[in-house]
Amino acid sequence: MCQNIYSYSTVYVNPLLCNMKCPFQGSNIQLQYIQVQIACLYAHLLYKTVASKFHSIILFESLLKSNKASCTTDNKTPFVWTFLTGLVKIAESLGVRLLPPRKKIIVMIMGNHSAGKSSFINWYVEEHIQKTGVAIETQGFTFITSGRKRESLTGNATLHLYPHFRPLLEFKGVTDYLSAEISTSKQKKFSLVTFVDTPGLVDGDMVYPFDVNSAITSFGEQADLIFVFFDPMGQALCKRTLNIVEKLSEKCGDKLRFYLSKADEVGRETDRQPSRCINQIDEVCETIEKSINQAVQKTLDQLEKDCNLIISTINHTLEQDRMNVSSNKSNRFNSFLCGVVGIFLPSLFILSFIISTFAPEDLDSLIGEGLAKTLYFSTGIVVYLWDWIPEDWQIMFVIIFGALCYFMFFLAKYFARQGSKTLSKREKKKLAEYSDYIQDIVKSKKRKLYEEYLRQCAAEYDF
Repeated sequence: MCQNIYSYSTVYVNPLLCNMKCPFQGSNIQLQYIQVQIACLYAHLLYKTVASKFHSIILFESLLKSNKASCTTDNKTPFVWTFLTGLVKIAESLGVRLLPPRKKIIVMIMGNHSAGKSSFINWYVEEHIQKTGVAIETQGFTFITSGRKRESLTGNATLHLYPHFRPLLEFKGVTDYLSAEISTSKQKKFSLVTFVDTPGLVDGDMVYPFDVNSAITSFGEQADLIFVFFDPMGQALCKRTLNIVEKLSEKCGDKLRFYLSKADEVGRETDRQPSRCINQIDEVCETIEKSINQAVQKTLDQLEKDCNLIISTINHTLEQDRMNVSSNKSNRFNSFLCGVVGIFLPSLFILSFIISTFAPEDLDSLIGEGLAKTLYFSTGIVVYLWDWIPEDWQIMFVIIFGALCYFMFFLAKYFARQGSKTLSKREKKKLAEYSDYIQDIVKSKKRKLYEEYLRQCAAEYDF
């Protein structure tokens, strides 16, 4: 089944491979090209030969079975792709969770209940998707996105569609109140935006089926924009809303945008502006469009952060491996030393009594005069110490001596078990290759893509 490598009409990319012609559409071919390059870095492809002009790319399934494949364009310009491990796979091998760039921007809308959150989404989409009313209509999190046909998704299906939000599984009960609404609307920039409608917030004794404050904060950290709607009609207090906004401002204050809805319905004249205030809802659309236009910058910046994360993880892994190797050497030495002591002491003790039974002349003729003198000297010390111990304490000494030898064997076994797992030469080489690949190829590619992006807006003499 074919998956488009490019999402229509702007710069967002699906990093999956395709096996048929996928036309590049949109007003800026160069921006589309940059996003394709970034997606390939995250997936499994590295673009090797750059063509000056292109309109479409043909990728074949045989690409997955071979190391190289030739790709052609409508104007017969050759492309060469090399099969390499993408950043996502590298991160998985290191135990790091890395996600490719999103195809759409995420706009989370939060605020008091009946503040106009769902109404704004319906207005933007120009379709009645979300329920609206004075009551708390939205009790969970709802993704509103553009798709091929009208469909409603439940919690698990929603997380499959938006894997970036899988950390929400940590919050008990959120999955049951998670859904997605797919609309075919093409109004405004809806095809490039995914809205997240959040539960209406109220103060007092209201009990939510999950930790709503932490869940909204987690959503906000993943979103590209956070719209905070306030209602001047006073149907709900704002303490809970302000507490969440305070937490979000500490982590992602640049994403926050504040809006006052229903300003034309303020009851008392003293609450109104002295002059007529024009509806500024179009500025909200401009804010969304601006975030869409900055998607390439954000994606390139995220690529830099992901590369640094992988490199730091590799360096930490190699450093930890060096520490483990040093620790294993120390443990092996301690184990060997304790084992030798545990064997040598009882052996010397037994040997001393055996040698004491031989006559000196017999021992000299058996092993030689020099070695016999050495054995007599060493064993003589043991025999002297044994004779020095009173007979009443000799049995106690044997018990204590045996316990000491057993303890030495126990220490030897203990140190032998303390060994940590270390990397093989092949694994070290693989990590080094990953680091070189990211430093020399991915980061170099990122710098070139950033330069190509900036050349579209900056003057030539600025470079």
